[in-house]
Order: sequence, then C-alpha cells, then structure tokens
Amino acid sequence: MNIQEFSDFMIEYGKYIHVVFTEEQLQKFFQYMNVLIEWNQNINLTAIVEPKEIILKHFIDSLTVMKYMDLDKSVIDIGTGAGFPGIPIKIVRPDLKVTLLDSLNKRINFLNEIISLLDLKNIETVHARIEEYGKNMHYREKYDVATSRAVANLTTLSEYMLPMVKVKGKALYMKGADIEEELYKSQHSIKLLGGEMVKVESFSLPKSDYKRNILIVEKKVHTPMKYPRKPGIPSKDPLY
Repeated sequence: MNIQEFSDFMIEYGKYIHVVFTEEQLQKFFQYMNVLIEWNQNINLTAIVEPKEIILKHFIDSLTVMKYMDLDKSVIDIGTGAGFPGIPIKIVRPDLKVTLLDSLNKRINFLNEIISLLDLKNIETVHARIEEYGKNMHYREKYDVATSRAVANLTTLSEYMLPMVKVKGKALYMKGADIEEELYKSQHSIKLLGGEMVKVESFSLPKSDYKRNILIVEKKVHTPMKYPRKPGIPSKDPLY
C-alpha cells in the first residue's frame, strides 16, 4: 500500500470517529505500519498484518478512546503490546505524557524503535509486570488516565489499572463484544479498588461489523495498598 492509498483510508475512517489528521501525522502512521509489518516477520507482535486491517483494527480502534482524554495530561497504557492504543494516541495528541508498559522486552525494543523513528517526545516505555509497577509509590496513583486494550477480563484488568489512576482520574477499558457477563462480575472489584463505572459505549468500527466497547470508570477514592496483589494472582484469583 502506498502513502496516498494509506492516507485516503485513514482520512475516510477518521471522519467516523471525528479525528482529522495532519500530513505529518499520516506520515508517522504510515511509517509505524511499515515497521510493524517488517518486525512482525521475526517477532510475533500482531496477528493483524494486512495494511487495511492494521489501519482499522489497530490505528482507528486505538483512537476511539481519545474523546475521553480531552483535559488529561498523563496516560499509562497497560499491556501495550505493539503500542496500542498508546502510540496512535500520542501521534494525534502530542501534548499528552504517555507511558507504555509491557512485560515482554522484545516488545519494548520494538516500541523504542518506533518512538525514535517517529521522533515522539514525552513518551516512555516501561519493561515491568503491572502487579509490581503498581506497588511503586513513584508511579502508583500518579496518572490521569489508565487504559488497556483487551488485555484481560474486566475484574483482573481493574486490579491492574485502578491502582495507577489518581483520585478523580479515570480508567478506560477497551473491549470487544459480549461483555455483559464480565460487566456483572466486575462490579465488586471496581468498587473495592476505588472506582465507579460511569459509562459503557458500544459501537462498531467504521464500515465494519467489528463490535467494540469502551468502559469508563472514574476513580473516587484511593485504592487499598494491598492491591495489586503479587504477579499472577489477579488473573488466577480474580476479585469476584
């Protein structure tokens, strides 16, 4: 796919989510896509490798959460993988301070390459388990927003995300379809960890039947210090 065809798709899909791209941003996304495809030949970063699918299911999908970040300053993307949603958000919102956290060093190496190539500023990568990072008082409850895309079930994800969010901040969960059971089971954990579910937005990505949900949880009180628990426990023993 050449840059013109790529830009046409990005601009067309962007209209559906009310995002207008600059020429510089389109160039950065194009570079990002090509390097992702190249690295993915040697390192398993994504199962989505067709350019049009990358545009829709990675870039546009990542940007659907941006409208909930209007007045925020700091964002942590937990389990960012190949940089989604954190890097697309950073490209479009260079004013945000973004932290990309992942537990696999090979992904961190890729992210550092992308950050350098695209000359992104005020963005950092962290190689860590969130259960350990969330106990560090230098970072705990320091972020305006925590976000994560389909990393775990909502109950486990709440134990990862809410300890990172400052009181009056918010956690933005990016999930696929069929979340009713997860929503029901996560009610106790969200309240226990200091949050309150305020909105669930259900939608389909532009010109597709790819169904998505964004859940917005506001942080009302401090998260008890015993959370998150030790690595592995939140996923093995969720707070139902």
